[in-house]
Amino acid sequence: MDVSPEQALIQEVFAPLAAAHEGAASLRDDAAIYRPGAGCDIVITMDSLVAGVHFLADDRPDLVARKALRVNLSDLAAKGAAPAAYLLSVALTSGQEITWLRQFADGLASDQRDFGCVLIGGDTVSTPGPLTITITAFGELPCGGILRRGGARAGDLLYVSGSIGDAALGLRVIIGKAEAADAADAEFLSNRYWLPQPRVSLAPVLRRHATAAMDISDGLFGDLALMCQASSLTARLDAHRVPLSDAARRMVDCDPGRLELCLTGGDDYEILCAVPPEAASAFERDCADAGIPVTCIGASAAGEAPPLCLDADGRPMTFMRTSYSHIG
Repeated sequence: MDVSPEQALIQEVFAPLAAAHEGAASLRDDAAIYRPGAGCDIVITMDSLVAGVHFLADDRPDLVARKALRVNLSDLAAKGAAPAAYLLSVALTSGQEITWLRQFADGLASDQRDFGCVLIGGDTVSTPGPLTITITAFGELPCGGILRRGGARAGDLLYVSGSIGDAALGLRVIIGKAEAADAADAEFLSNRYWLPQPRVSLAPVLRRHATAAMDISDGLFGDLALMCQASSLTARLDAHRVPLSDAARRMVDCDPGRLELCLTGGDDYEILCAVPPEAASAFERDCADAGIPVTCIGASAAGEAPPLCLDADGRPMTFMRTSYSHIG
C-alpha cells in the first residue's frame, strides 16, 4: 500500500525514536497512551524553539534537536520530576532535507538514551518559515510532590546550580559580537549555548529540601523577579556571589559591563531555588552527592517590592532590561 510522503518521513526518521514505548503505536495512530507509574503524578511542560530567535538557522541539526528537548527537561527538573516521554511537533521549511532530518533524529536519540525518555507522538507540517520546533514533555514524581515557583518563604536562601552567563556570552562569541580569551574558552561558552545541561539529577534533592524552584531561561534576575511575584515576596541578589565559569570570568574581567549580560541574558537552563536556612547544609550535601555544584546568591524577604541586585559594595545595580522578552 502506498503511503504519503509525510507518513514515509515519519516512519523512516521518527518512528525508531518511539519503538521503546508500546503506547506510541509505532507512530501509526492519531494518539498515544501514556500511563504514569503507580503513585505518581504526571508533570507536563511545553517549549517552542524558532530559528533566528532561539537558535541560529545554520546550527547543527543534532544540536538543535538536543537543545529543544533539553530546555523541556530542565523545566521538569525544576518541578522535581523525572523525564519520561515527549511529543514533537516540527514545522519544516524547504531547507530541511532528509539528511538534516536524520541528523536531527540522531540528536534526539542520543538524549533519549542519556535522559531516559522516549518519543510517543507528534506532528510534522510544512511552513514558508521560520523552522519551528515544539516539544511537550512528560515527567513523573510522587503524587503531590510538585515544586512550584510560588512556594518560597521569607528568609529562604536563594541558590543557583552550575554557572550563570555562559550561554549569553557564548551566543555573542558565535555571532562575532564578542571575543573569548582563547579558543578553548570560545568552545566552552559556545557549547553552553548550544547544549544546555538539564539538572535532572537535582529533581529528588529539590523535592526534599526546596520550597520553590524554576529553571533560568530568560535571565537570572528577571526569573528571580517571577519567583518573587509568584511567592508574594521580595529578595536580595548578591551579584558578586553569582557563580561564573572561568571562561565567563575572563570575559567579564576584560569588560565589566558584561556582568549585566550574565545576570540578564538568559539561556542558562540552570536551577534557581529557595531553601529554608535550616535545610541549607543538607541541601548542599545532597547536591554534592548528585554531582551538581550549587551556590547561595541571596535570600528572600517579606514585602512585594521588586527584588534588588546588589554589587560587591552593597549598592543597588540597575539594568537596561532585566531579562529576555518573548514579546516586543
